[in-house]
Amino acid sequence: ELLGRRQRSRLDADALDVGRAQAETLVGRLRRHARTRYARKYEFASVKDCETFVQRHPVTGYEHYRQWVERVAAGESGVLVPGKPLLLAETSGTSGPPSMLLSTKETNSEFFLQGVAVCLDAMKKAFPATERLQLTTKFFYQPIFRQSKAGIPVGPNCWAPAASRMLLDLYTTPAPAFQVASERDALYLHLLFALKDLNVGMLEANFASSISYAFSALQEWWQELVEDVELGRVSPRLHIEEGVRKSLDELLRPDPKRAADLRSRFEVGFRGIALRLWPRLNLVLTVDSGSNQIYGELLRQQCCEGVPFYSPFYAATEGLIGVNLWPTEERRQYLLCPRSMFCEFIAEADLEDDQPCTVMMDQVQEGQCYELVVTNASGLYRYRIGDVVKVVRFYHQCPVVEFQYRRGQMLSVRGEKISEAVFLGALKRAVSQWPGAVIVDYCCAESGILGQSSGGSDPHYQVFLEMQGVRNLTEEQRYKLDHCLQEDSAIYKSFRFKGSIGPMRVHLVARGAFLELHGNMMASSHTSPNTFKMHRVLRRKEWVDFLLGKIIS
Repeated sequence: ELLGRRQRSRLDADALDVGRAQAETLVGRLRRHARTRYARKYEFASVKDCETFVQRHPVTGYEHYRQWVERVAAGESGVLVPGKPLLLAETSGTSGPPSMLLSTKETNSEFFLQGVAVCLDAMKKAFPATERLQLTTKFFYQPIFRQSKAGIPVGPNCWAPAASRMLLDLYTTPAPAFQVASERDALYLHLLFALKDLNVGMLEANFASSISYAFSALQEWWQELVEDVELGRVSPRLHIEEGVRKSLDELLRPDPKRAADLRSRFEVGFRGIALRLWPRLNLVLTVDSGSNQIYGELLRQQCCEGVPFYSPFYAATEGLIGVNLWPTEERRQYLLCPRSMFCEFIAEADLEDDQPCTVMMDQVQEGQCYELVVTNASGLYRYRIGDVVKVVRFYHQCPVVEFQYRRGQMLSVRGEKISEAVFLGALKRAVSQWPGAVIVDYCCAESGILGQSSGGSDPHYQVFLEMQGVRNLTEEQRYKLDHCLQEDSAIYKSFRFKGSIGPMRVHLVARGAFLELHGNMMASSHTSPNTFKMHRVLRRKEWVDFLLGKIIS
């Protein structure tokens, strides 16, 4: 508690003079890394201010670092950071091939001190009930790590609860269940031990998609789960090691009373089910901004109706970017952390430039959109992370941003560049005019990916929707989405008017199609379920073909 207050006080002080905080962060970082091979190449030891750094070092992307990271993976020390990293962290690859970035003790401690401690302080002030002695259900899945040539772990940058015995005591899921490798079996166990406890206080996951998937699974499995509660066992259907099963069975006792209570609550239906199962549930703690926005909205409307949500961080594999100091506000806005990253900003008009001009944190303008360029604590310098954010206001001198879109997740069949934010806005507006319709999930593809099977000479968008409350899409509803996008994008409208872009093909897919797609995507990558984000623009033909096979209307 004292730590949270102290860190919040430091953040407030930095926000009053953000230029100074950023300069101190950058120069201190360059000094600590001055003896690395990379720093010697760019003579960082002689850099004393931000301006010299910007003149000396180019704006970079991952290809700039690939050979340096390979040297680290092979065991060379002092290449990008002093010594060796704790982990070679793989990005999720949402908008391109996955990259391997360094994770160090410094980036981890920064995340905890500037992120976790500050957000816990904000959470306790906004939701005092979270301080009660109640357990949290944390939807977390055991990451799979490989080893580099030098024995450095390679895998997702997600902290495992099993690493800390003290923190494990805060969760409904017991330690052995966190060792289960299968996402499906681990999810079953999370749900089983949560259902046993009437007094669950919080549901937690990295992303709202994980909680949404959990409630979908609960809807499918609840009868089997209730039977396990009643009999005091782990379902024989689960493929788990005998030692783990024995440990878990020892923690379970037959509870026919709780089972009967659960059955009566499930039989009422799933709207508001979270509060019926756990009447003392205080909070859902998860990121529900960006591509996770639709899952948060679906949960708040349905299963988690009446439960407050807090989206605490804006972070990436590169490190902590921002914190949400306003837990009760509906719009997810994040204060950039001036001591976590040295940030530069590329104006939206200059995104296509190879070496664009940048502005600093104390030079951005309210209402403008920028791509973030970061210099972090683990060897990335002036690195384009591909996120475009909008500066919505200032907290003292420090920018407060809303995530807009990933640069690699744009729809563009004629160079028109439709962002996720623009497309989702049009989709939500169109669906609001379809009586009873609710978006469960969606994604798009450019017709060119289908080759001859795209069904039309004019390039167009293929749109896949999973919906509730709609069994068939009328032609009028399909056109409504195209019309809404034309209203929101003048360039799309002009191409449609000229006939150089054909009408979008809007498909309704079967219930559960996106959960299956999620499984297929996970199976063909090294992404962890904890860091997975659904791709809003599909770039692989086999994924588009899979959804084409799931069309019901």
